[in-house]
Amino acid sequence: MPDMPIRHHHDSGWYEVRIEGHLDSRWAAWFDALSLTNESDGTTVFRSQVADQSALYGLLQKVRDIGLPLLSVAQVEADKPGSATNLRS
Repeated sequence: MPDMPIRHHHDSGWYEVRIEGHLDSRWAAWFDALSLTNESDGTTVFRSQVADQSALYGLLQKVRDIGLPLLSVAQVEADKPGSATNLRS
């Protein structure tokens, strides 16, 4: 087996999550989100800062718990929504 470099990802930073359906703004506190936006296409987008991979998984578990389909997860720069790494689900 060839030697493969070990990649160390802390995955801390800002994430943008898109789900199917609209959420009321009161959900923002539950998701620890900075912003929650209902889009005209029937989706909700929120941005949240996560400390590490474990916190990201916790955020995704909350999405699962509300029962609305997860459409995408993207790591974004704090001041540039929609940029950086897209981790489509």
